[in-house]
Parts: sequence; C-alpha cells; structure tokens
Amino acid sequence: MEHAASLRRDGEATGFEIVAKYVTPELAYVVQLEQLKSRVGERAEITPYTLRATMIFRPENGVWKVVHRHADPITTAQPARSVIRK
Repeated sequence: MEHAASLRRDGEATGFEIVAKYVTPELAYVVQLEQLKSRVGERAEITPYTLRATMIFRPENGVWKVVHRHADPITTAQPARSVIRK
C-alpha cells in the first residue's frame, strides 16, 4: 500500500460512476469507475486517469467495512456501458 501510494501525489477524486452493485444482509459489492487526477511518478503535471475498482463489504458490529478492494487503470477512457457485456 505504501509503495502504491508513493507513486501518486497532489491528487483528488473528480468523479465516480457505479457500474454494478448488489447488497444482501451479509455481503455487498460495488463495481465502479473512479475518475481521479494526480501527479504520477516523477511527473510535474497533474494527470487525469480512471480506475476500474471492485469493493466487497461486510457488516461488522453494525458498520459496513471494506474487506476487499481491487482497482486497475483503464488506459483508454471508455463509458461504463463499453465494459459491460450483455
């Protein structure tokens, strides 16, 4: 986590688009596109990028907690409908 965080600085989230979600009393998940911008690596300029992220939640003592998160970059900007197969 420290290494991944060290690759980005001066950043912020600029938007989220939910692709899919599902909730039960014992488990929930969300798949979303996260729009962000930050300085990446040694670059001086702020770069926009999109991550496709999946998070799984479970309730612990009445509070929903993230128990798993995976995110990978989308190298070419795409609308959510382009990554959903029917």
